[in-house]
Amino acid sequence: MRTLFLDIDGVLHPEHCHDSRHFCCLPVFEKVLHKVPDCEVVITSTWRLTVPFHGLRSRFSPNMAHRIVGTTGKFSSLADVPSSLLSYEREAECYAWLRRNDRAIFPWLALDDRAWLFRPFNRSLFLVDGKTGITTARADELIERLRNL
Repeated sequence: MRTLFLDIDGVLHPEHCHDSRHFCCLPVFEKVLHKVPDCEVVITSTWRLTVPFHGLRSRFSPNMAHRIVGTTGKFSSLADVPSSLLSYEREAECYAWLRRNDRAIFPWLALDDRAWLFRPFNRSLFLVDGKTGITTARADELIERLRNL
């Protein structure tokens, strides 16, 4: 099983866009999921701190919502964060979720627009431009990365 950690702002819509544009890139993202059927999705976005899990999951189409399997914990509540991850909150949250869910040995990828939340040169990060979110052009790259995990 492949795990994709998903940010929302800057990925499923441009960062700081008007509410009317929220989730405008979701169709592109769902096409990626359609092409990689053995990939589960975990929400890492700060949206998870204010929107209940069922509310996040309901944003996705019914045939994709079941693949949204959880959210990461908040960095400040994590125990036993390795010292190498203390400065990289989102990566630490991903690792904690993997450990807690017996997925530590399985391949994973984080889809995000903020490189500084992960260690430099992290091969498990797929970075998108927060001004655009995930685009059709980048979707093919993401599909390939996920298939090659």
